[in-house]
Amino acid sequence: MGDDVRRRIAELEATSLEGGGKERVERQHAAGKLTARERLDLLLDPGSFEEMDRLVTHRSHDFGMERQRIPGDGVVTGFGRIEGRQVAVFAQDFTVFGGSLSEAHAEKVCKIMDLALKFGVPIIGLNDSGGARIQEGVVSLAGYADIFLRNTIASGVVPQISAILGPCAGGAVYSPAITDFVFMAKSSSYMFVTGPEVIRTVTHEDVTMERLGGAATHNQVSGVAHFACEDDLDTMRQIRRLVGFIPANNAADPPVRAIADPPDREDAALDELVPADPNKPYDIKELVRAVADEGEFFEVHAHFARNIVVGFVRMAGRPVGVVANQPAHLAGVLDINASVKAARFVRFCDAFNVPLLILEDVPGFLPGVEQEHGGIIRHGAKLLFALAEATVPKVTVITRKAYGGAYCVMGSKHIRTDFNFAFPTAEIAVMGPQGAVNILYKREIERAPDPEARRAELVREYVAKFANPLVAAERGYVDAVIAPRTTRRRVITALAIAANKRDWMPAKKHGNIPL
Repeated sequence: MGDDVRRRIAELEATSLEGGGKERVERQHAAGKLTARERLDLLLDPGSFEEMDRLVTHRSHDFGMERQRIPGDGVVTGFGRIEGRQVAVFAQDFTVFGGSLSEAHAEKVCKIMDLALKFGVPIIGLNDSGGARIQEGVVSLAGYADIFLRNTIASGVVPQISAILGPCAGGAVYSPAITDFVFMAKSSSYMFVTGPEVIRTVTHEDVTMERLGGAATHNQVSGVAHFACEDDLDTMRQIRRLVGFIPANNAADPPVRAIADPPDREDAALDELVPADPNKPYDIKELVRAVADEGEFFEVHAHFARNIVVGFVRMAGRPVGVVANQPAHLAGVLDINASVKAARFVRFCDAFNVPLLILEDVPGFLPGVEQEHGGIIRHGAKLLFALAEATVPKVTVITRKAYGGAYCVMGSKHIRTDFNFAFPTAEIAVMGPQGAVNILYKREIERAPDPEARRAELVREYVAKFANPLVAAERGYVDAVIAPRTTRRRVITALAIAANKRDWMPAKKHGNIPL
């Protein structure tokens, strides 16, 4: 009897390894996609994968499904390691029923998510599915809701990472949308709530799947996705890289690496980074890389709202989240998309004990009817709320402009930032010198024999009196005016001092961020 059981188990396990069969695997490869197991082999450390529920099958007896029972039921679940650190994974198998989600399929995903939460390890989902299994009706929809609930409960407790490696449509899109980071493969993935055919019927708009919900669309336009990867292989590499910056859970610290880069290293080029002309752009990423260990910067949301830059660096071996205005794009202004992008990143870092470095060069919020009607007040408040709420160590460096309300929002001393530094080129004021002079001295300029000469003179006086870091430093709003070349050393020292920071928050269920 025992031998028969063992033989049957071996047969079923062998069947599960074949997925939907040779023909469907070949079709998957022809589409430029790997199978679920091939993806897991690339994602996880060799030999580390421990599979669960390999023999689970669906329970449907309708529409001929009782004759089609493939072990695993279209999703591979289990645990593995990335650079020696434990993670939970599920990978949908498009070769089995198109990766469609059934009751059993959903139960497998929910089970691995429950265990990940219990064990305190990140959850990584590789999505490649045709959607809810039509043959099971509302049962499959219930499965999606069960997953959504677990995404919500796990949010802020363990990191959640989603990769879109094929279709992801309808209700299925809301699970990745709740997770912390979304990767999309350029060649094969798309996400949308309603597809091109439905849109064509309802609104008479003609749109392709790529334009509607491809990787470029969601990385550049909607901001739904954080990373656009070349293919499956590149996606797995980038996920592994991301995991190296984040902790296993909200009670753990981010992983520390041994780094040869000296913490007191200086970069003389930074003294010339900020142009003398306040209207001339420069690339803030040069500063980010200059202060980072070995110049490594893992940018997040690189193609969306490019007027603000967010991502991870290491400083003295420890991961740090960077939020930086980008003068090279829209002069680094804050607008709706930039505010939302930065706020979400800040809240992730705060939830998972990643210190924050804010690099500030912001002329203000983007003016215009479109921004006001789009809710810039509400969306800008999200970034203010996120930074004020954050209790992780926070260091701000003002490189040039820090004007108006945007000065307050971008990690000012007044919203509990621990250390605030300024370059000598910093301009901290209610508004830019030209605008301020035009308001304060409008009549005087008009009456002057040479209005332009008088305006220029008043601008120089305003700059000398207000548009510099000294007034803020005298009041303690800036802790020190630093030589740009010393930025790395000053930030690392500040973060080390604040490493054991404990901020007080009143007892409450949660805040009510202006969503």
